[in-house]
Amino acid sequence: MAQGISRIFKSFKKNMEVTGKIIAVMPAQSGVSQRTGNTWMTQQYVLEVPGMYPKKMVFEVFGEDKIKKFNVQQGMEATVSFEIDAHEYNGRWFNEVRAWDVRPAGQQQPTAQSVASNL
Repeated sequence: MAQGISRIFKSFKKNMEVTGKIIAVMPAQSGVSQRTGNTWMTQQYVLEVPGMYPKKMVFEVFGEDKIKKFNVQQGMEATVSFEIDAHEYNGRWFNEVRAWDVRPAGQQQPTAQSVASNL
């Protein structure tokens, strides 16, 4: 049973991606964690998905290393792989869309085999 759930989760996560055009890049925000004392950085972007009725999605990239690695620029066509979570604040619930991979549209996501061959 646990293997089945794990496989469903991996499939769900793998399929959560969307391709569109970056139409806005928000200023990066940073600070220091009160709990750990470590610095953190996050940046939000707006992706427009084309179609008869174009849709927009705000997503964030967490971590200075990922922000630099993905190098998201306004106007670029990108494929965003993401996960969704929600949190409660003062009795209200908010969704969070956090990207774990952003790449130029049409570029394949690296496979475990290609990563291992480059080691």
